[in-house]
Amino acid sequence: MYYYLLALIVFLIDQGTKWLVVKNIPLHDSIPVIGEFFQLTSHRNRGAAFGILQDQRWFFILATLIIVVGVVLYLNRTRKAGQKLMSLALALLLGGAVGNFLDRLLFGEVVDFLQLHFQFSFFGKAVNYIYPIFNVADSAIVIGVILIFIDSIISWKNEKRGTTS
Repeated sequence: MYYYLLALIVFLIDQGTKWLVVKNIPLHDSIPVIGEFFQLTSHRNRGAAFGILQDQRWFFILATLIIVVGVVLYLNRTRKAGQKLMSLALALLLGGAVGNFLDRLLFGEVVDFLQLHFQFSFFGKAVNYIYPIFNVADSAIVIGVILIFIDSIISWKNEKRGTTS
């Protein structure tokens, strides 16, 4: 139950922050949080990560439904097996996926607003890179995927040693 509560909290934070952005920041406007490095920028995305597959709403809705069902089934299995790290990862994925799913279903686009702008020197070369704008759901999904990789590496090492986690 704890993992579904975590997924719900991720979903609610995601939806709440998106609502605040839509209500308070005009589209394409930015508010500096940490200078130019971190800004809140009101943006809409009709595609996937990095703006790929623009205007493929029904593809994303169908794909997300399939993924959510798979994540719920696997989360039930990992939870019962006591796999805490994998269950945590799946809860983050679930909350993030449902957050972006609701945006696509209701509005045909996802509200993005977190923007990072990297400016530094690397071996004497100036680096000026603006990371694609993202949201809380995207962050939860990325953290969930990273935790899945970590869990997989731990499981692989334990299998190699002949132990289980």
